Amino acid sequence: MNRGTMSRGLVALTVMLPTLIEIIDTSVVNVSLNHIRGSLSAGIDESTWTITAYLVSNAIIIPMAGWLSRLIGRKNYLIASIALFTFSSFMCGSAWSLQSLVFFRIVQGIGGGGLVPLSQSILLETFPREKHGTAMAIFGMGAMLGPIVGPVLGGWITDNWSWRWIFYINIPIGILSIIMNIIVIQDPPYMKRVKMKIDYWGLAFLAAGLGSLQFILDKGENEDWFASNLIVTFAIISVVSLVLLVINEYYSEHPIVNLRLFKDRTFTSGATVMFFVFLNLFGSIVLLPIFLQSIMGYTSFYAGLVLGPGGLATMLAMPFAGKLISKVNPKRLLAIGILICALSTYMMSQFNLTTDFWTFVWPRTILGIGMGLTFIPLTTMTLSHIPRENMTEASSLYNLLRNLGGSVGIAFTTTMLSRRAQFHQTRLVEHLNPFDPAYSIYRDRIGAFLGSQGLPPAGADGLMYRELVRQSTTLAFTDAFLTICALILCVLPLVFLMKRAAASSGPPPAH
Repeated sequence: MNRGTMSRGLVALTVMLPTLIEIIDTSVVNVSLNHIRGSLSAGIDESTWTITAYLVSNAIIIPMAGWLSRLIGRKNYLIASIALFTFSSFMCGSAWSLQSLVFFRIVQGIGGGGLVPLSQSILLETFPREKHGTAMAIFGMGAMLGPIVGPVLGGWITDNWSWRWIFYINIPIGILSIIMNIIVIQDPPYMKRVKMKIDYWGLAFLAAGLGSLQFILDKGENEDWFASNLIVTFAIISVVSLVLLVINEYYSEHPIVNLRLFKDRTFTSGATVMFFVFLNLFGSIVLLPIFLQSIMGYTSFYAGLVLGPGGLATMLAMPFAGKLISKVNPKRLLAIGILICALSTYMMSQFNLTTDFWTFVWPRTILGIGMGLTFIPLTTMTLSHIPRENMTEASSLYNLLRNLGGSVGIAFTTTMLSRRAQFHQTRLVEHLNPFDPAYSIYRDRIGAFLGSQGLPPAGADGLMYRELVRQSTTLAFTDAFLTICALILCVLPLVFLMKRAAASSGPPPAH
């Protein structure tokens, strides 16, 4: 191993260490909510604010990462972000009330928001262009490992120690990351601190627009969407703020969000594809465990066994894709990855009440392979030809759309599940007619069986209705899986609008 390879490896470890704990913290709280609620005397709805607060502040900061890097210098911003994340982790673990925990989760989201785009841009600059596939394989493995490790790690720590330790464990890692970044990371000349006027209007519009949008996506289903005055109010705030943001940023001398990057056809196409890829991923991995546990009666452990191989498949596919991308046209690899993702969700749409364990495992595993083959060529093509002085800004916008795709996927699929279950229940209940001979025969048979067990025969109607609800919900799941399958296929033509970056041994040229 030569010195350059060792140096790149050290940079990769340095930037991925804090990024990994930031991604883990996005999902680590989910499994600890009951313990947090009991410890801080909070209700179920109140405790979910610990998740929402982090997601909202995270969403606001991500697109600002490029601007903040120019304002205070990228290395300074990276170290400040890790320090703020580490400090807020300590305060979250020391929270004395739910209000204090929510506040420090907001601070934690502010600290963590810039870590993902910063690490991605540093990796792409550190590795030569022909090694960008390897760089994104390293980044992708860290990004995919977080959602897998987060719930497992959070559950183990909460059960064996305390929910407070899911935050305290970040402190030694954060301190080590600060030291490594001080020693290893160096800012190139174009990422040094630049004196510029702060765009306060852009800052306000961005915070209001994206914060409100993330709130809507996270709370919409619980509030019955636009039947709620609260959701309508936040929707108006979001739309007005985002429109004003676009107008303001277009005329601003130093915009917080560089929307001019969307003039690049490849970047716009790639970011749009990434939005729908993560809509498909998060939509499917949210629906699958719900189906397994609520319909099929699986325990949390067995539901985890179904999901686990998919994560491992992604981890194995990414290095393979990183090696392959320099040998084949990345467009072909990306198109194959998207088709595999679509195939997996189509297979999920074929689930029924008699599906066995391994028939659940294989579609999730295939989805993992598809994601591994999709992420590397998509990210490499989208970002590799961006001028290096704009890399952090481009990475910020790219990761914003990735996060929003996941949030929209969760909100869309859970809402569709609820609506379609009601639709199918209404249609199926038409057949529960006491004047229908078939219905009367089955009710009498069930009643006779209940009577033989010493139970009241009148319970036959209840059992038949419960089975109807189970079947209507199963049909709703298949509808949702089929829809996200169709959505990801719709963006396949965008792949062919993207341009392949020219081969070069150095970083992208400055424009």
